[in-house]
Amino acid sequence: MAQENDIFRNMESTISLFVDNCVIYRKMINNSDMEKLQKDLDRLVWWEFENIIKIYPSNIKAIRFTSARVNCPLNYSLMGKLIREASSCKYLGIILSSDISWADQVNYAVKKSWKAQHFTIRIPKMGNSSTKSLDYMSLLGPILEYGAACWDLYREG
Repeated sequence: MAQENDIFRNMESTISLFVDNCVIYRKMINNSDMEKLQKDLDRLVWWEFENIIKIYPSNIKAIRFTSARVNCPLNYSLMGKLIREASSCKYLGIILSSDISWADQVNYAVKKSWKAQHFTIRIPKMGNSSTKSLDYMSLLGPILEYGAACWDLYREG
C-alpha cells in the first residue's frame, strides 16, 4: 500500500491539499497542457486505488479562469465520468469566479454580515456601548475582512 502523502508522485500539474480537499491545476497554453491535466486526473484514480481512498466524482468541478470569451467546453473525465464545468467554486471560504470577478465573493460576504448584524442587534439589550461595539466587531469584522487581501482590489499594501 502506498503512502497517502505521495499523491504528488508523477504529477505534472500543480496540486494543493487542504484537509479533505484537493485542487489540481495548471496554466493552459496549448492542447498538450490539456492532455497533461487529463493524465494527472487518470493518475489520481490510480492513487485512489492504491491507497484504498474514495474519491467522489459528483463533488468534482472543472473551472476555467479567464477574462477572454471561450466557447469550447472543458472535457475532463475522472473514472470514466465527465467532470461538470462550473462558473464558480468556493475554495477555503473564498468564492472564485471563472470570469475573474469578485462580485460573488462580495455579495456572499455582505449577505453573511447582514445576518451577523441582525444577530448583534437582537442580543445585547443590556450592556454599555463598549460591550455592544465589541460584540459587533467580533462578529462582523472577521466576516468582512476574511480573504480581503486577495479580493479587495482597493486595499493598499
